[in-house]
Amino acid sequence: MRKVTVVGAGNVGATCANVLANKDIVNEVVLLDIKPNYAEGKALDIWESSPVNMFNTRVVGSTSDYSKTANSDVVVITSGIPRKPGMSRDDLIATNAKIVKSVTEEVVKHSPDAVILIVSNPLDVMTYAAFQAAKKSSSKVFGMAGVLDTARYRSFIALELDCSPKDIQAVLMGGHGDTMVPLPRYTTVGGIPVTDFISDERLDEIVARTKKGGGEIVNLLGTSAWYAPGAAAAQMVEAIVKDSKRIFPICAMLQGEYGMKDIALGVPVKLGKNGIEEVIELKLDDKEMEALKTSASHVRKVMDTLDDMKLF
Repeated sequence: MRKVTVVGAGNVGATCANVLANKDIVNEVVLLDIKPNYAEGKALDIWESSPVNMFNTRVVGSTSDYSKTANSDVVVITSGIPRKPGMSRDDLIATNAKIVKSVTEEVVKHSPDAVILIVSNPLDVMTYAAFQAAKKSSSKVFGMAGVLDTARYRSFIALELDCSPKDIQAVLMGGHGDTMVPLPRYTTVGGIPVTDFISDERLDEIVARTKKGGGEIVNLLGTSAWYAPGAAAAQMVEAIVKDSKRIFPICAMLQGEYGMKDIALGVPVKLGKNGIEEVIELKLDDKEMEALKTSASHVRKVMDTLDDMKLF
């Protein structure tokens, strides 16, 4: 029996659970939240769509009862609070790291062999927090970053070229946010380099929009995105439960790759039933490597902030 748990029944978590149910690739999706009856209501609503959307996946809700999550193959953690007016970055890190630590410990207690996928923000440092709390191999604890970022990047290129987003492939590396490192050299449209279609200047503008992609949604909605992040997390879960060996850019704990160690950073990997089957080391040129190191230094500062809080 294939089972997936999504912790956090807010917009991103509920979207992820809904997309997974509609993919019909697992027997059960458990949606868990601390707000009384919230996950139960969302789960029931999703399940009631099963006769319409033609899926069999059972969707179950739970209020803080982790026993219902037992023996999950994959656990997606979306828990945490958004940054509020007047809240410093350090306050946000402290609050969400405590939440992610607590959730991860409960998850591991009930599903010791589960692959853990982090969606909580700030993404890179929350992946690091979960890795410390889980006390598992770095191949089994990682974050969803590049799948969402490349989706935004590819969707913008599709608009620019008036072509199908299905034909666009891309790689982004580094931190999740303003310091991400898009790699136009590894971006193709139907196998053709994107630079054959778009000028360097225009491509730089699309890359800049990608870096601010999350902020653009916040400015429009007054809250953060959920359709694309939820779908991106579900796509990663699908690669794991199907053991399909998809190549995705994700936030991984590096163990010497790219000359970096003990840092959560966006890199391309092969995803399968064991989680990260392989970290793929691209042959970056000097400019790309310099950008990656700059991004890594920003991530390292945030990780140092968490370390200084002595939560682990």
